[in-house]
Amino acid sequence: MKVSITYIKLRSPLKIFKLISYSMKSVKELSLYGNVKFKTSGFWTKHYTMTLWNSEDDIQKFARNSAHKEAMKISSIIASEIRTTTIELNELPSWEEAKMHLLKGKVLKF
Repeated sequence: MKVSITYIKLRSPLKIFKLISYSMKSVKELSLYGNVKFKTSGFWTKHYTMTLWNSEDDIQKFARNSAHKEAMKISSIIASEIRTTTIELNELPSWEEAKMHLLKGKVLKF
């Protein structure tokens, strides 16, 4: 199984409204693309997500064909930084462990 971990640092606290709007649409579609489990954490300008998937293929289908794709189009408007990583695990890790994995992940700065 695969775990996708994402961190987004918002440009300002006011960008949370746009993030929530796009996130709600994406969360509603998770199960359509084979998501097994997800959880979120965050406050102010720092937000995290973890999703558990059966395969890398399921992750890619979700990222390229869902509301998530639309959210990615506005990511540079609402975020100053995004970090992502995908790891092989059978369960979602603790937030502490997830944040350690993100240190080795892909970084996008806007």
